[in-house]
Amino acid sequence: MITGATAGVGRAVTNEFAHQGAHIGLIARGRERLAAAKREVEESGGKALELPVDVADAQKVDEAAERVEQEFGPIDIWVNVAMTTIFAPLLEIKPEEFKRATEVTYLGQVYGTMAALKRMHRRNRGTIVQVGSALAYRSIPLQSPYCGAKHAIIGFTDSIRSELIHDKSNVHITAVMLPAMNTPQFSWCRTRLTRHPQPVPPIFQPEVAARAIVWAAGHKRREVYVGWPTVKAIYGQGIAPAFADRYLARHAYDAQQTPEFVSPDRPDNLFEPAPGDYAAHGIFDDRAKSYSAQSVMNLDLINLTAHRGLVASAAVVLAGLVFAVLSRRR
Repeated sequence: MITGATAGVGRAVTNEFAHQGAHIGLIARGRERLAAAKREVEESGGKALELPVDVADAQKVDEAAERVEQEFGPIDIWVNVAMTTIFAPLLEIKPEEFKRATEVTYLGQVYGTMAALKRMHRRNRGTIVQVGSALAYRSIPLQSPYCGAKHAIIGFTDSIRSELIHDKSNVHITAVMLPAMNTPQFSWCRTRLTRHPQPVPPIFQPEVAARAIVWAAGHKRREVYVGWPTVKAIYGQGIAPAFADRYLARHAYDAQQTPEFVSPDRPDNLFEPAPGDYAAHGIFDDRAKSYSAQSVMNLDLINLTAHRGLVASAAVVLAGLVFAVLSRRR
C-alpha cells in the first residue's frame, strides 16, 4: 500500500516496487493520475488497484486497506507518503488551511499506520514505512504546516515503535528522512509567496528517495537518512540549533523561491486534486541530482545508516569545527 502514490516521491516508490513485480494498492485523490499510475505498474510487470481516497478520512483509508486485502491478500508493506502544505509566513495562513495541511500530512500517516497495524499486528508481521524529511528535525521558515506535521510524525512513530517492542511484535516500523526533492509539490501546493516556490538546494530526483524507501522496507533499521544534506541538517540541529535559526532567518526565504513570479493560474491541491498530468518529477530536472553520496555502484543503495556511528562522529567533528570558526569570528 502506498499513499500519495500518483505523484512525486509516492509515484517514484510505486514505480520502484512495480519493477519488482509487486501487487500495489494505490491511494490518492486524482482518478486520472491513479489510472496513469496503474498503467505504469502493469507495464513494469506488477499489479495495481486504484483507490481514490483522501488520507484525511480515517474510515476511507481503513476501507481501502480492507479492499486491497480482499483483492491481493495480506498487506506486507505500507508506505505513508501523502502530503500537502502552504508556502507562506504563519500570519498569512488561515486556520482552516493549516488544519487541512496537518490532517493530510500528519493525520494521513496516523490513519495509514492505524489501518496497517490493525491487520499486521494480529498476523505478527509486516513493515510500515513513514516518509519523513530532514525538516522533521530542523524546521525552516515559510513551511510551518509541513515542518510541524513532519515533527509530529517522528514523535508518533517513536511511540508506536515502543509499543511494538513492548508487545514483542515482529511488525517493523521505520522512518525515511529525505532531503529536498524535485517533485510537483512546488508547482501545486498552495502558496502566498511572491515568487515561485522551490526546494532548498541541493535538489535530488524522487528516484533517489524511492530506492531508499524500498530498501528501508526490506531492512530492519530504525531510521534511514537519505543524502548528506539530511545528515548534516539533523546532526547540526542537535549541536547548534540557535545558529541554524539565525542562518535560516537570513538565507531560507530567498533559497525557497525562484526568480519567476507565481502564475495567477497556478493549480492548488490543498482541498481538491489539482488538474494536470503530474507524475514523479517536478520542474527542476535541470538542477536535480539522480544520485547521492549514499548511492553508488550503478545507484544501488548503500545506506550510511549502516555506519551510523561513523556518520555521527564525522558530523559531530564537522559541526564542532564550524562552531569553533564561527565563535572565533564573533
